Amino acid sequence: MAHVSLRAVLMGALGASALSANIAHAQEPLQVVTSFSILDDMVSTIGGDHVSVTSLVGPDGDAHAFSPRPADAQSLADADLIVVNGLQLEGWIDRLIDASGYEGEVVVASNGIDTRSFEGHEDEGDHDDHDDHDDHDDHDDHDDHDHAADGEEEHHHHGDVDPHAWQDLENGEQYARNIRDALVKADPAHADAYRANAERYIDEMEALDKEAKARLSRIPAADRLIITSHDAFGYFADAYDLELLSPVGINTLAEPSASDMGHLIQQIESSHARALFLENMTNPALINQLHEETGIAIGGTLYADALTAEGEGSTYLGMFQHNVDTLLDALEADD
Repeated sequence: MAHVSLRAVLMGALGASALSANIAHAQEPLQVVTSFSILDDMVSTIGGDHVSVTSLVGPDGDAHAFSPRPADAQSLADADLIVVNGLQLEGWIDRLIDASGYEGEVVVASNGIDTRSFEGHEDEGDHDDHDDHDDHDDHDDHDDHDHAADGEEEHHHHGDVDPHAWQDLENGEQYARNIRDALVKADPAHADAYRANAERYIDEMEALDKEAKARLSRIPAADRLIITSHDAFGYFADAYDLELLSPVGINTLAEPSASDMGHLIQQIESSHARALFLENMTNPALINQLHEETGIAIGGTLYADALTAEGEGSTYLGMFQHNVDTLLDALEADD
């Protein structure tokens, strides 16, 4: 009898241990790796306590110029889900995924948006290919994604598509929907939480978009020119009826020639621009040169391709609010 009792105790202990292990595993957050900090914030906001997010490109980092490290491949190997911007922003991502051995889903956050082209790029591609959003699986198929990005990594260009789609809050809403759907698929046990968080987040984006449209509409027609380090604000300019000039195109790796700078200076001087704007993740040298050549004031720093580690620019919505405030402060300034 004592032997039976001891066996029962041991079996019960083993069963309890296994149950505890299963519960602990079930309660572990979903491991998500994002390509850069803006997606990190979006996934964290929608996922809440049910996700643990690692960003490959950190705060104030440049996704155009990022060079992966061995530790980044390990992060992907340990991931349950990878979220990227797409639109050829991350020319390094597919080789990194191959090196890591990751075989799960790669979520393209920009899927379904209406892209804009960069008409001034010297190496234009087929814009219609990027605008075809009917087949979501095409974006999530790892082999297709590898093929497209391998060519980009070799040539360090983005074709003619502008990858900075998050700079329009309506696109940000689509990013949120795609992230929500991916989290629900990967972790259906917490689907209700993901849907509720995404709904609140999208409501906040809609409210901020409405506010931005109302406030930016006050800028006089003659003063609606934004001059930044690189062409990261095209979607923003389209959404809020502004104009955009920059020394380089959509890729921060590009360098303008002396003739390019001379032509740009002539454009700026003839436009009677009110202010120049720095970016938080690019070298300020080009904007400082334009300031010295034209005498036009620097109106502040805009958040372009990255968030900051802390402060108002540490979240996507905070970044957007800061950019609107900074533009208004500079472009509505009294003469």
